[in-house]
Amino acid sequence: MRTRTITVTAILMLGLTACGTADNPPATPSNKGGAEASTTKEAPKTVSPEDLAKAREAAGLPPEPTAQARQAYLDALNAIDPRIIKPGKEDQAVSRGINQCRSIKDSKDEAKLAQTALERFTIDTRLPEIANAETGKAINKAVHTHLCPDF
Repeated sequence: MRTRTITVTAILMLGLTACGTADNPPATPSNKGGAEASTTKEAPKTVSPEDLAKAREAAGLPPEPTAQARQAYLDALNAIDPRIIKPGKEDQAVSRGINQCRSIKDSKDEAKLAQTALERFTIDTRLPEIANAETGKAINKAVHTHLCPDF
């Protein structure tokens, strides 16, 4: 599930960045120009925040959390067990939480969601002593409360 979400998001973002305009078409073998091609590199195209938000929504993901929501989420995970977030991997924990939002949106089976959370945060392999339904449910509550309350 996580791989599919990441893949869909990556494809959407690549598709958006590969778009050209009449004045600036995307590079193709026919318009690169061999020896006549410019030796200067163009700046990479960026995706607007609006387009990124649309891509996230199309992929079933919530918007990027605010700084306050992000910190509240990280604090909630630390309250469950400070080992859930790997040292220096706060961004990874947020990313995994956002992906868990997609699972929350797609399923209402609490037992399955709890197990998915344990797997997604690698608790089932890294921290077997807390790999139980209660921990999974607590993670889902933190995710739902702080990252995707509308799901």
